[in-house]
Amino acid sequence: MKRMSIIQSSFSPPGWLSNPHLQTIIASQCLKPAPVESDHERLELPDGDFLDINLGRHPGELVAIFHGLAGSVNSSYIRGVFQTLQQAGFRPALMHWRGCSGEPNRLKRAYHSGASDDIDWFVNYLSQRFPNTRLYGLGYSLGANALLKYLGESGSHSPLSGAMAVSPPLVLQEGANKLNRGTARLYQRHLLRLMRRQHEYKRILYPDLGLPVASDALDSLWKFDDAITAPLHGFKDANDYYQRCSARQFLPAIDIPTHILGASDDPFFTPAILPEADELSNNTTMELSSKGGHVGFLDGRKRWLDSHVAGVLDSFRQSGN
Repeated sequence: MKRMSIIQSSFSPPGWLSNPHLQTIIASQCLKPAPVESDHERLELPDGDFLDINLGRHPGELVAIFHGLAGSVNSSYIRGVFQTLQQAGFRPALMHWRGCSGEPNRLKRAYHSGASDDIDWFVNYLSQRFPNTRLYGLGYSLGANALLKYLGESGSHSPLSGAMAVSPPLVLQEGANKLNRGTARLYQRHLLRLMRRQHEYKRILYPDLGLPVASDALDSLWKFDDAITAPLHGFKDANDYYQRCSARQFLPAIDIPTHILGASDDPFFTPAILPEADELSNNTTMELSSKGGHVGFLDGRKRWLDSHVAGVLDSFRQSGN
């Protein structure tokens, strides 16, 4: 019998913030938390590349954080949750995906929605560096999908004691389709601009890598992923990438306490991405809100999401996980 399944969220924004686009845009562009107080470190990887991380300065249970597409320590949602977690007695450890810290990574590959190999390396690094400290995982959007994929792949072998995934695009093809329709194309245009900028900066800085040109003709996420993301990361094409990296198929194998938060009005997705209760493992809870947008969850001038994340992770801590 399942111990956990799909639950209705208690999140209820004020009327003026019930629109999903307001939730998404205000949370991303208008909230300006103070910069985080942390130590920046560069970790050298076995393949010759590096990961840049930001580690909280105060002791506490560790939270490995994985940001979304083109995010960084300067992203509003990262600043907000970093501060909230520190106030709750946790020690955040943000892993920048390759090439997202402000400096291009060295290798031809970069990062993508299924880059669970870097998550595996990072959480094991933290576990070995802080052997007597409990460790949790926290992912947002792209980072949430990759985290859930990692959890399903690693099963009981993960050093994580619990995890939370916020607004994960559980079926990548559905997300790409949604972002190429209607008003969602505005988000797609913004994301493509960031992706092209990162890619072209790296291509010019490292001409010997022979990277393909991210031309303006790549005017959808599918086209960009088909021409750039997929071939650079060993996939046949965008469809192969989406099929192999969508996290939904990995949910049944998750073996540690895991909490997934999503909004049914998320402008990045369609209801088709949502799993059925019988797809969730006995350790997984899917919290679904009717409002909240994409990584929004604002209840006024502050982000309900930050305190909720801290509360979920604290519940893991209090239960001994």
